[in-house]
Amino acid sequence: MIIFVDNEHEDAYQKPWGERIMAARTRIKYRLEDISGETCLIVRYNHMTPDLIKKYDVKAILVSGNSADPTDYAPAEQAGLQAVFRQKSVPTFCFCGGFEVMAETFGGRLDRIGPIPEGEPDPFPDYAAGLKKEFGYMPINVLEPHPFLKGLGEAPIMREAHTWEVKNVPDEFKLYGSTDMTPVQIIIHESLPIIGTQFHPEYYTDEHPAGKHMIENFFRVAGIIP
Repeated sequence: MIIFVDNEHEDAYQKPWGERIMAARTRIKYRLEDISGETCLIVRYNHMTPDLIKKYDVKAILVSGNSADPTDYAPAEQAGLQAVFRQKSVPTFCFCGGFEVMAETFGGRLDRIGPIPEGEPDPFPDYAAGLKKEFGYMPINVLEPHPFLKGLGEAPIMREAHTWEVKNVPDEFKLYGSTDMTPVQIIIHESLPIIGTQFHPEYYTDEHPAGKHMIENFFRVAGIIP
């Protein structure tokens, strides 16, 4: 079994886009099952504990992004998930907001990318108006090879949707991907199969399949698929 952690704050499900997020979680669950060949259990972030990993003999954990601001989460709500991260007992892949929680757990600093300078147009005014952001499908600069990145080339196209960023690479991790706006895009543990991306590989498409290849690489490194 694998676990897909839903990192969305419960308040966000009351927003107009809440139903779309819920539907997306189910779609991603099926994608992860199709790629891995494993049953995928969706678990809300505030229900994650190390005991749950043992109970279900979990082979890998993948953690979703979130539309809620990181400041909406109470520390106690994230304590179980962070305990799972610190345990480092199973292969782990964290996307966007999940990546931000993981990075903070290991000493990363999280903050807004920053405001759009006065007089400069906002290219996506319907998404976090007035804030710098990366939104849509765009290239990621791969800095050096790694088994997680095999076959992706130097600039794979991935989906971005964030206004927050991790400001530094945590201890035990190394930087493998960046963009001009957000330098910390891919971090990978120095010795364990643990990876985080600021972008969303799980939102791959037929036109932009690199995210699927990346998830396949993760399951290969984890020993889940050949």
